[in-house]
Amino acid sequence: MAVLPPDPVFNLRCPEMGPVNSICFHSCERLLAGTLKGSVFLWDLQTNRSPLHFEVGQQPITTLHHTDDILITQEKGGTVTLWSLSNSGYMRDRTIEGNFAAFCHTALYTSPAGGGEPLLFYPCDENSIGVLHVNNDVNSPPQMLVPNDSQLPKLGSVSCFKPFECASQLFLLAGYESGHFLTWDLSSGVVVDLRQFEPEPMAVDYDPVTNCGIIGGPSEKLICIRYQHQSMQLQRSNYIVIKNAGINCIRIRDDQKVFATGGWDGRVRVFSWRSLRPLAVLTEHKNASGGGIMDIAYSEDKVSMWNARIMAAAGTDGQITLWDLYN
Repeated sequence: MAVLPPDPVFNLRCPEMGPVNSICFHSCERLLAGTLKGSVFLWDLQTNRSPLHFEVGQQPITTLHHTDDILITQEKGGTVTLWSLSNSGYMRDRTIEGNFAAFCHTALYTSPAGGGEPLLFYPCDENSIGVLHVNNDVNSPPQMLVPNDSQLPKLGSVSCFKPFECASQLFLLAGYESGHFLTWDLSSGVVVDLRQFEPEPMAVDYDPVTNCGIIGGPSEKLICIRYQHQSMQLQRSNYIVIKNAGINCIRIRDDQKVFATGGWDGRVRVFSWRSLRPLAVLTEHKNASGGGIMDIAYSEDKVSMWNARIMAAAGTDGQITLWDLYN
């Protein structure tokens, strides 16, 4: 049974921001928020104020990522834009026009060992996935992962994916509207495994260190998965039942101690990664109307204001809550 939840260390909000779809940390002292109105708000975590916001376009921002010096935005419809960081703010560098009618977050992969080039995975059309080398020249074409429809069942739209490294090889686990999950070997661009779970998956995260992952969607079940490493065959290992159905996001913390989910009901649920036991239900957003909790992010290091690593959660209620769950 979940324990009494802690209080957030701070709530970030301002009337101009409105509902938030995506958040990401940058250098631990900054948090960026992508909004339903199509704007990006930069929050300074030393002052807990927003000194900068700018409009990306007319469509909602669905996903944000940040490398050391590049901000990446994804808009509803699939358009992806790369922005360079400057002294005055962000300058638009490159835009990849989207043609994607469904919903799927982009994913950014950086090598855990460091030094590798960041790769951006993004939906291109109904079931194709683009792989962009973020630091490449603007004219360099992305790699395309296109399922061979003649050899596969009807997949529908791509809905979620997770890149990961196993035995020095890079793979992509991609979920589709039908509930099928394809595992792509990115060195060859071919599918090495096909497995079907619940239809319409909305979120997936996988940790190759512990060989365990979680899939969530519109049902009340969180599906636990793992790989047979020699064959790279995906298997269902367990499942977790939550009280209210509907999951928008799943985030495994990089210390492999907990994972958190963002629910349609406005609740953040925190679980032990080792036992899968519920640890806390965070209800600060519980009155969020519409889509509930849309995104969760963890700082890579301590945020100086609280001398602690911070988890941030954002949703349709127009606030971003900051939590110290490490102590």
